[in-house]
Amino acid sequence: MKPILEYPTISRIRRNHGLEHATIHLLSKAKPGRPLAGHSDAGGFWLLGEVGTQELTETVQQALERMRSGESELAVHPNCGTNFATSGVFAGLAAFLAFAGSGSKLRDKLERLPLAMVFSTLALILTQPLGFKLQREITTSGEPGNLRILRVTRTFLNGRTAHRVETAD
Repeated sequence: MKPILEYPTISRIRRNHGLEHATIHLLSKAKPGRPLAGHSDAGGFWLLGEVGTQELTETVQQALERMRSGESELAVHPNCGTNFATSGVFAGLAAFLAFAGSGSKLRDKLERLPLAMVFSTLALILTQPLGFKLQREITTSGEPGNLRILRVTRTFLNGRTAHRVETAD
């Protein structure tokens, strides 16, 4: 039985997620401070932000070529939801532990609030490397394999520019 990360659909999502990140890295380098967001699936990814279709098409192709040339680190991005979710889960658990056994009275909970804030902050700090590791090992892939770009289509979502980048193997 093959590992779950090698199943075709999951593999495609991970490779598209890596390509999405690589594209955002390159777009951000070209225009620092430009707000961008993405969402990947098995058919490609969505890119939200003010980007021209031609610029995005060229950048996606460049990102794919650079990943194929060995720049797999482009698949990991500091603003990935994996990082935020990892930190959020552990901060929530840390706060829960700080409040455990505090009783049901508001006064008891307020006395533990500083402890909960310290535990949560420590969790946020200590889990940052874990979020990056989870990206590298599970949620993205820096190895695009036979991934190719089919088309880049501009649209609008809630009045904002969005592009759909469609991929295939």
